[in-house]
Amino acid sequence: MSYNTKNYTEQGGEKTVIGGVLEIKEGASVTGLPVAGNQADSTATDVAGLVTDFNALLAKLKAVGLMETD
Repeated sequence: MSYNTKNYTEQGGEKTVIGGVLEIKEGASVTGLPVAGNQADSTATDVAGLVTDFNALLAKLKAVGLMETD
């Protein structure tokens, strides 16, 4: 009988594959993930201003790799 694990580290330790669920318990921490810059609360008073604020948020997410670029 053989067993294939969903989660494993490849030989050499350069790559870990998570094929199952990764659960991060309370109090744990993760380092090295990209962080988008702060987006201030919108103070827009019209749709055009809201579009500007929203596009600024999208640009920040794209800049750190949390969203694909166009």
